[in-house]
Amino acid sequence: MKLLILGGTMFLGRHIAEAALRRGHSLTLFNRGRHNPELFPDVEKLRGHRDGELDALRGRRWDAVIDTGVQVPRVVSESASLLAPAVEHYTFISSLWAYRDFPDCPGLDEGMPLRKLDEPHPERITAETFGPIKASGEAAVSAAMPGRALILRPGLIVGPYDPTGRFAYWPRRVAEGGNVLAPGGPEFRVQLIDARDLAAWIVDLLESGRVGTFNATGPVEPLTMGGLLEDCRSVTGGDARFTWIDDEEFLLQAGITLELSPWIPKAPGVAAVDCSWAVAAGLTFRPPTDTIRDVMSWDMSLPAPARRGGINREREADLLQAWNATRGRQTPQLYPAGGGTRG
Repeated sequence: MKLLILGGTMFLGRHIAEAALRRGHSLTLFNRGRHNPELFPDVEKLRGHRDGELDALRGRRWDAVIDTGVQVPRVVSESASLLAPAVEHYTFISSLWAYRDFPDCPGLDEGMPLRKLDEPHPERITAETFGPIKASGEAAVSAAMPGRALILRPGLIVGPYDPTGRFAYWPRRVAEGGNVLAPGGPEFRVQLIDARDLAAWIVDLLESGRVGTFNATGPVEPLTMGGLLEDCRSVTGGDARFTWIDDEEFLLQAGITLELSPWIPKAPGVAAVDCSWAVAAGLTFRPPTDTIRDVMSWDMSLPAPARRGGINREREADLLQAWNATRGRQTPQLYPAGGGTRG
């Protein structure tokens, strides 16, 4: 197949490109060339900007396009409308945040209502507008490519090349050992997906010409914070011991919101999304230990200043001290890393 990726050099797009090339597909990347331009030296690269600089795409044809970016609806509509006569299939990477009731409502499936924009033509992507913008992007693609659109709604995507470092923090921190602040309690449920599993599945769907809408997170078996951190300890071989802080208000008052994801406070539905349609359509998940091992290897290959995510040791120590002080303890209540379970 001749595939066009809008992006293709950052995180998920990079993994999609790698998966497509492994399967022998012909690939074209369209981006500004500002991020990792040295990647894929044998791949055709078209330069431009999603916002008004699309001339490089004109007069060309591909079998399918994959849109991995976060763009305002106007920009998504421009790209989809331009490419509609030039491609047979359009994959749009949306988000679970497109749902009106995410992350408050457990059990969300693909038929649940979506968010709506408060302003008709937003030009800024913020935490408040991200979900509505994704929902509006879905509508723009579906309008331009009726019956030819594949909409995927992932949640937390993890894996090598993640510029946020939000998952890499955990194997890095557990490998350092000592007293680790662990949020939510050992039984706190989490959902996530390795970008490589998502990328491989996307290529599968393209090859079969699949259309429709799918939630895209996992794994199939329930995963808990205890199980995840136990896996980190198993992979890293460290002597980490966990202090579980299960008081969401304590962490929120300390300013912790998304720094310790996949724990997310005040979000009962964030780890209870229905992904049965995706699994039935062939989505599979590698063991968490494989993701942990590969993410740690990638993270350790970076220079120290480039390692991101989580909280620093000083802030962690301050939080642990405050937590123990509120409970009248002089020393932390520690749990061995093996105390967590998978659920």
